[in-house]
Amino acid sequence: MILLEITNSSDVVASKAGKLFEKMTPEMIDQQLVETQVIQQMIDQLQSEGLKGQISSAKGLDISDDALITKSSFKIRSTKTF
Repeated sequence: MILLEITNSSDVVASKAGKLFEKMTPEMIDQQLVETQVIQQMIDQLQSEGLKGQISSAKGLDISDDALITKSSFKIRSTKTF
């Protein structure tokens, strides 16, 4: 299993869509927009390599050193099969 955390979603939205749009959208929406694009690009690349699997987007997970911490609000937002 691979975990990927994107920590600069607002910066990416601002650079791609402009500062005004970034100021108008909350951090959570920025994160979801960036995650959706990254997941789609990953699926496209993995499929081109002949790999099959699933990618899930989740909220409520943290990593501290070698420990995976799940919060009470843990939720799988979406899962895509490729």
